[in-house]
Amino acid sequence: MKILTIIFSCLIFVLISCKTEKKTVNDKITDTYLSFGEKISSENVLTAEKAYDAYKKLNEGDTITMKYTSKISDVCSKKGCWMKLPVSNSEKVMVKFKDYGFFMPLDSQNKEVIVEGKAFVKVTPVEELRHYAEDAGKSKEEIEKIIEPKKEMAFLAHGVLMK
Repeated sequence: MKILTIIFSCLIFVLISCKTEKKTVNDKITDTYLSFGEKISSENVLTAEKAYDAYKKLNEGDTITMKYTSKISDVCSKKGCWMKLPVSNSEKVMVKFKDYGFFMPLDSQNKEVIVEGKAFVKVTPVEELRHYAEDAGKSKEEIEKIIEPKKEMAFLAHGVLMK
């Protein structure tokens, strides 16, 4: 009887200690959002269209603080270390995360997010564009077609909320 009690106790201990969490230490549920990075609110959020209007006024080197919402069109398939958010039918913003302090889930494509951080315009070199294309799972032929630097809208997020 004593051996059965010990075995049962060990089994319970193993089951409890092997419990897996569905979220990482920095992730927390806020209202109906999963939070990444610094805590941000879902209030006073610009639409993607309003964010695009703000981007159109920026010159290379300008930076503004912004919070807006969009759906993730692309996410880094290796670590979730960047994502692209459409702001119009033809334009997307490349979003990276402050100090690589957090990443997005690899399956977050098409999820609605709110991002808060610094918006700016930059010229991205060919090698970096090819690296992003590789991370996004593009074919070798598509990657080789990238031959010119690209002026693009960028965003450094310090916090993200994902529905």
